[in-house]
Amino acid sequence: MTGLLWFAICFAVLALVLLYRVIKGPSVVDRAVAADSVDILSDMALVLYALYTGRSVYLDIALVTAILGFVGSVMVAKYLEGGLNE
Repeated sequence: MTGLLWFAICFAVLALVLLYRVIKGPSVVDRAVAADSVDILSDMALVLYALYTGRSVYLDIALVTAILGFVGSVMVAKYLEGGLNE
């Protein structure tokens, strides 16, 4: 295994560890930050795996999940601010 695959596995394991914070977070803000971090780590794992395998489909998936993660973070922030109630 090359270093790219090891780092991809490490990022995936760290994302799984962060799922604990998403479930048991003391506040909604902590859960939102942990969910955003899980999104970033899983995207990085996908990018590294795409570099390892040489298949660009994983880059496309990482790009789509990154965009959806950003939109989700903005929506959660807007909701916590009270802007979606209008």
